[in-house]
Amino acid sequence: MIHPKLFERVLGLANLGLVVLDASQTIVLWNQWMASHSGWSASRVQGNELFDLIPELRGQRLEQAVHTALVNNLPTQLPQASNRTPFALYPAGTWGGERMEQSVSVTPFTEGKERYCLIEVSDVSTTVGRERQLRGQAEALRAQSYVDGLTGIANRRHFDVALDRELRRAHRNGNELSLLLMDIDSFKAYNDHFGHQQGDACLSLVAEAFAGMLQRPADLAARYGGEEFAAVLPDTGPAQAQQHAEAIRARIAALGITHAPAAVRNHVTMSIGVASFDKNRLADAESLLGAADRALYAAKHAGRDCVVVDSAQDAAA
Repeated sequence: MIHPKLFERVLGLANLGLVVLDASQTIVLWNQWMASHSGWSASRVQGNELFDLIPELRGQRLEQAVHTALVNNLPTQLPQASNRTPFALYPAGTWGGERMEQSVSVTPFTEGKERYCLIEVSDVSTTVGRERQLRGQAEALRAQSYVDGLTGIANRRHFDVALDRELRRAHRNGNELSLLLMDIDSFKAYNDHFGHQQGDACLSLVAEAFAGMLQRPADLAARYGGEEFAAVLPDTGPAQAQQHAEAIRARIAALGITHAPAAVRNHVTMSIGVASFDKNRLADAESLLGAADRALYAAKHAGRDCVVVDSAQDAAA
């Protein structure tokens, strides 16, 4: 048989809170862990009805769990999602401030003919904090996976997801949708003359200026690959998309970035191809991208630094 003093010693060493209530919900045991983290000694709380002593627990999940244990003899593990801090417990010696996060279970038991319930309280603040940190890191990594590392605008993966989403919305609601594909003119000559470091700086300047021209939250500016960029423009028809493209082309030219001697223009320019959703002809990503790419190719052959709209849409207009 365990000696009473040894029993008290074990209770004092337990690294979790132990509270025992009798059938009238009166506190008959409040261990040292609970005293250390609540600031209330056992002598102060024993003999008090738990929910009279701590009124904020009334109507909470814990009161229901205690009732279920004492009346129906059923144990309960409180879901942390409902209330992570039911007891006013704090790191030892720091009462007040931010409560520790808790895991709470309620277990019924009998002693002789008397019914009791044991409330076990564990500090899960460190575990919860680690989970939050991991979630934050996962979200940060997910965000990075959608951002181009050089320019800071959306990357190709983000572009593909956005285009697919907007195409489905256009099919579902009958909305307009336009796509711009754009390419920095003679960029190879720029890189060969100024070097890759300066080439990266040029790409970043162009991306910043291009993205700044898209003001609506749903518009997406993306780096499509290399010196090629793209824009997804929801709720935008061919005429409006052409106006957007012309404004972007003029904005890039106005940057006045000195080009390589071998380039057609003495400053950096951009050619742009425009294509718009058409449920009968350009109804999926492949066909829409193909039409925009052909328009971009035509802009290059028309002398660069210009905008070309998908020819079939242009003829239809």
